[in-house]
Amino acid sequence: MAHAATTPHAQGHEHGHDHGHSDNTKTTLGFWIYLMSDCLIFATLFATFGVLANATAGGPGAKELFELPYVLGETLLLLASSVTFGMAMLNLHAGKRAQVIVWLAITFAFGAGFVGMEVNEFAKLVADGAGPHTSAYLSAYFTLVGTHGLHVTAGLLWIAIMMHQTFKFGLTDTIQRRLACLSLFWHFLDLVWICVFTFVYLRGVL
Repeated sequence: MAHAATTPHAQGHEHGHDHGHSDNTKTTLGFWIYLMSDCLIFATLFATFGVLANATAGGPGAKELFELPYVLGETLLLLASSVTFGMAMLNLHAGKRAQVIVWLAITFAFGAGFVGMEVNEFAKLVADGAGPHTSAYLSAYFTLVGTHGLHVTAGLLWIAIMMHQTFKFGLTDTIQRRLACLSLFWHFLDLVWICVFTFVYLRGVL
């Protein structure tokens, strides 16, 4: 019985495919490990905030400091950005490069609006004499919310980079993998913010 010979080219192609699949698996696994480490960081910050929630040192608490309609506006912006990122991923799977870039740009705008509102809120608190040095409660608040804000800012930078790479290189396997990781990161930040909104603002004010 004759056996089909495997050419060096075919062997090389199979080896390259296996190597690429291995790299993709390592990248995805590594990113999940990173997200788990981020979960631990935020869990620690939430626990610290919970312990210090009443340590206002006689100063203002959540009811005096926060305006729920304003924070709700921040929340809606970030939730909207999650929806628009989902639209970007749908167009990614459909192979529509231009639409991916457009939806990423809209996501960036919503995310930038969220960060801008958060910075404005911080500036107002500091101007009113309610900075992180005022009490342990405010120190925990600024650390928790500020850490989330820094993550969103990093996500915005990542979105800008991916917009450029998508425009320049198209929807290659590498671009798709990077966008998938970015999607996980962005939705993770949305989930964390829902916890912040509920635990820090809503519970504190109501």
